[in-house]
Amino acid sequence: MHSETQETIARDTLRYDPEGAVVLVGGYGVVGAEVARMLRARHPSLPLVLAGRTPSRGSALAAEVGATLQAVDLSGTAPLEFSARAVIALVNDPMDRLLRASTRAGIPYVDITRWTARVQQALTWMAVEPPRAAVVLASGWMGGLVPVVGAALARELGGASAIDTAILYDLADRAGEDSIEFMDRMHVAFEVMEDGQRQVVEPLSGARRVRFEDRSRRVVRIDTPEQLTLPMVLGARTVSTRIGFSDESATIAFQVLQGMGLFHLLRGERFRNLRRALLRGSGQGGRAVLRVDVSRGGESRSATLVDARGQAHLTAAGATLALERALGLDGDAPPRGVVFPEQAASPGRVLEALRSLGVELEVRGGADAERRAA
Repeated sequence: MHSETQETIARDTLRYDPEGAVVLVGGYGVVGAEVARMLRARHPSLPLVLAGRTPSRGSALAAEVGATLQAVDLSGTAPLEFSARAVIALVNDPMDRLLRASTRAGIPYVDITRWTARVQQALTWMAVEPPRAAVVLASGWMGGLVPVVGAALARELGGASAIDTAILYDLADRAGEDSIEFMDRMHVAFEVMEDGQRQVVEPLSGARRVRFEDRSRRVVRIDTPEQLTLPMVLGARTVSTRIGFSDESATIAFQVLQGMGLFHLLRGERFRNLRRALLRGSGQGGRAVLRVDVSRGGESRSATLVDARGQAHLTAAGATLALERALGLDGDAPPRGVVFPEQAASPGRVLEALRSLGVELEVRGGADAERRAA
């Protein structure tokens, strides 16, 4: 790390204020705006601060939800200086500045932005400096909703031997910069748990057909943090996450590009905008759909989540519920130290909270939970 960066991080000074505001870093972005509105609706008296590099961009939203604005630039040279009741990271924290400053100050912290390698990076850092307050690493797909749904189904079954997730990505949906970060990792092989053994697999491999809402869709492997955490937390011997696109020809095209090695050739800063453009939707709006299948000892459960307001709203639901967990606003005592969403004391209560946020949730069991299409 450059010495100037180290000096800047050393000057970061946050303060814990139990009566203070929840600071949403990236609070006026695509997902951040949904989180701000959701928190205001669920907790009308909770003070909110929308923070980011250009606070003026959030002025209309701040007026709408009754929040204040603050400049916070995680890649800049100015020290981070503010007080907070809690912090939600809704943008990437590449040097772990926000994480480190928050944990050192004893501020409850929620992060929804980390990919698997950066979750491991955070865990390594916090092994050196254990946090005094709750740190909820909710970077599993859709703000940690995939792993918490998996935990709820596993509790019904008394455990989980296999957890398979399938995501339907609507190419017409709104997408912020960080929500398509995984495009930068399409050339990077990753580990999954298969039959109790760690296996290295390639992105976009392992095609399957999965039924979503009475229609069969092609889905392929993608690197997501729950494939790291679910085996550790729930003891599942097989965990997989796959993604398919609303236009199946796009799924096939991505597989072809991967097979030709083009994602490897397009890596680096020079082609960053091109990689992102491949997944940037029309922004006209789409539906977020995902399916989680859990099995154990010949029994199975399947949950399908549908959010008509799209992936930004569904991700915001995950972030909101993670914050409520960190602050003990979900009916359970707040945790201490690092936790993952799937460690919720009452995962079934989380499912009910999702329904209250307008998310359609259908749970099936037995023969109805067959995960592959006929």
